[in-house]
Amino acid sequence: MKKLYSNKMVIFSLILPGILVFLFAILAPICLSVYYGFTDYSGMGTAKFIGMKNYIDLMHDKSFGRSLLNSLLLAIGFICIQHPIAIVVAAVLDKLQGKAEGFFRCVYFIPNVISVAVIAYLWKFIYNPDFGLLNNILKIFGYQGKVNWFSQENAIWSVLIVLIWHGFGWGMLIYYTGIKNIDPVLYEAASIDGADWKTTFFKITLPLMKPVIQINVTMAIISALKQMETVYLLTNGGPGDSTQFAANYLYQQAFKSFRYGYGNAIGVVFIIICILVTVGLNTIFRDKNTD
Repeated sequence: MKKLYSNKMVIFSLILPGILVFLFAILAPICLSVYYGFTDYSGMGTAKFIGMKNYIDLMHDKSFGRSLLNSLLLAIGFICIQHPIAIVVAAVLDKLQGKAEGFFRCVYFIPNVISVAVIAYLWKFIYNPDFGLLNNILKIFGYQGKVNWFSQENAIWSVLIVLIWHGFGWGMLIYYTGIKNIDPVLYEAASIDGADWKTTFFKITLPLMKPVIQINVTMAIISALKQMETVYLLTNGGPGDSTQFAANYLYQQAFKSFRYGYGNAIGVVFIIICILVTVGLNTIFRDKNTD
């Protein structure tokens, strides 16, 4: 077997499928996006090279700026609201043991296995100003008015709540897996020394979860940038551009406004932001780990 795996032709034949997938499914589309980003291509006919015009227009595009701001708000919501709760829930689930642990693990993950279309229409009914659940709850507490949850002022917060709730299960499951991989001997030693749950959580669980937190935070920020399906089904970026996100705006420009070149320019900017975020977070966490 060692002789077989030392054969260069065998090694090349094993890695060739992966290389081909990377070249044709990832690298080639990125290169085409970069090319079309410098053109005025509409999706039909020929593409005319226009240089940096699409990128210059992007710098003055208020709708694109609003989409990045909304993505930033969602990323903050993920990191400051969703993830702290997910870590605590994962730690509590780890202590439950038995059937209760499996039951609640499944319950928290249910939203992630439900179709995005079902989730969107479910929340549309919840937010409905006439017969929605939220307004009915407000009536129970004495509020007689009708709140329009998708108004210009409320829409972005309503969408953020749905997105944070919908993605909670993935974040919780990743943290739960990370906690399960911590050696239980450490908790037993801490218990013998008289440490309470708060001390073990902040002195053992969180420090050992740093690599998991790094991965989860990186994925959360990238997920905030590429939100599309749920936003499209809930509001399609409206009213106005109040709930516009970068991926949804890219879709509108490329396939509804027939500005395929402009849409690809948005895609290129999106890729650059994702790379910068990933490199930046890796640098931050590496420096902390070094300290």
